[in-house]
Amino acid sequence: MPTVSARKDFLAANSGRRAPTPGFVLLVRRRDDDAPMRAGYTVTKKIGNAVIRNRLKRRMRALVRQVLPANGVAHADHILIGRSEGLTRGFDKLAADLIKALARCAG
Repeated sequence: MPTVSARKDFLAANSGRRAPTPGFVLLVRRRDDDAPMRAGYTVTKKIGNAVIRNRLKRRMRALVRQVLPANGVAHADHILIGRSEGLTRGFDKLAADLIKALARCAG
């Protein structure tokens, strides 16, 4: 899955659709080009130190690898902003949250 890495793409995604969940906030912004869907991850320092932030990013990456290919919005950037509950919430619940959030953003 290609990733979003440029700051301007993260800022542009802020103008897209937003779906908050207990473990993360999903931002989806459609693009005009025919490029494949991309995913980006961000976790602020409020969540914890680098070890904690990286653990949450690894969970979000695994979540996106599992859910996004089948349920993602085509030709769009998907940004996940981590929340502290994303560390303790069960992976199955996070996956269900992501599927619901993608359905809200697709409509």
